[in-house]
Formats: sequence, structure tokens, C-alpha cells
Amino acid sequence: MSGDVNRELKKRAAAKAVELIKPGMVVGIGHGSTAIEAVYCLASLFETGKIRDIVVVPCSNHMVEETRKLGIPMSTLEEHPVVDLTIDGADEVDPQLNLIKGGGGAFLHEKILAEASRREIIIVDETKLSPILGTRWAVPVEVISFGWRSQAEYLQTLGATVKLRQDSSCNPIKTDQGNLILDCRFGPIADPVRLAGQIKGRAGIVEHGLFLGLASEVIVGCRSGVCHLKR
Repeated sequence: MSGDVNRELKKRAAAKAVELIKPGMVVGIGHGSTAIEAVYCLASLFETGKIRDIVVVPCSNHMVEETRKLGIPMSTLEEHPVVDLTIDGADEVDPQLNLIKGGGGAFLHEKILAEASRREIIIVDETKLSPILGTRWAVPVEVISFGWRSQAEYLQTLGATVKLRQDSSCNPIKTDQGNLILDCRFGPIADPVRLAGQIKGRAGIVEHGLFLGLASEVIVGCRSGVCHLKR
């Protein structure tokens, strides 16, 4: 699928998700190329007066900057610890609406925001649907810098092929917290709940990109239209 077609499908899903926003809501916004399409849709509706009296809680420094540029009212989780509805993307979605997230690197903040939300709306294009998590995507794991190689070795004992995430100059990519990301390719994950517990059961590992039981709904941009999946 070409990049232009892929973006068009994301835009379809984003436009449908934004329709769920009502006046007076606190709206969480995730991170990444799909979530930003929702911000663009939201900015257009806000500018024309079709959406009023909302406040947005972005989950990353980058999304704060983008939201500010577009003139959308912003707040924080400290000011609004309960979020009415969050719109976010995902890298892989299984039939139970479990997710792998974190391609953009902000999955710790995204998970905090998801757990604070009454409704977690995931928007994806059809290529993100998968029969089983891990089929197409590695599980990102955020670790502190100290001793990160020992965390990599531990994750290998769980069956992963581990790669430190780096930029085009081969420098480690750091999260908003200054931590590192290990991309862990497990292959198809038969028991994601068990794996999630194993990953978190070690000091130095901050968070992982398995989002289990958090998505309320998934809106899929398809070439044939939009599909709305509910838990």
C-alpha cells in the first residue's frame, strides 16, 4: 500500500473518531502519525466552530507543540486526571482489540493516558489488523540507561530478538523521560498477558508496548470505507 493511500485511510479513521467528541469533553491525544491526523481534524472543526468547549491533553512533547501551533485549548493530566475520551493509534491490533503500540516511542505516556480515560478510541488503517500480536511488529520496551544491556539479555531469555532503537546516525533514541527503547521481536505471541507480566517483572524495565484490555473501540480506515470495532 502506498504512503498516500495509507495516509488517506488514517484520515478516514481519524475523521470518524473525532465525530465522537462532544462539547465539554476532556480529550486525550496519543502520539504518532495516526494520532496527528485526529489533531488536524479536530483543529479544523474547532476553527469552524463545529466543536466547542473542549480541552485536549496531549501525551508527548511533540504533540504538545503540534496542538499549540493549531490553536487548540490544552491541559494536562495533573489538571484533569480523568479523561473523557482519548484518540490514539496503534501498530498492531488483534481480534480481541489488544494492541502493540510504541512505534513513535511515547508508549509510556500513551498507556498512562489510556488508563486515565473513560473511553480509549484507537484509529488505524487496515494494514494494522493482525490475527495475533507479534506477527508483524516488535514489542517496544522502555528501559533506563543504566544496565540496559542486562535488560536486553533478560528479554532474550523470554524469546525475543532485541534491538536498541537508534536514529539514522546510529545514536540511541531517547524517550521524553530520557530512557532507551529496546525493540523486542518475539514473533506471534501466544499468551500476551503472561508475556506482559514477565517483561514488567524486572527492575530497570519501565514499560512495554503491549496494551491489553485498554482499547474500548477500534476505528479502521479501509479502502472500502470505515469499520468500527467494539470490545
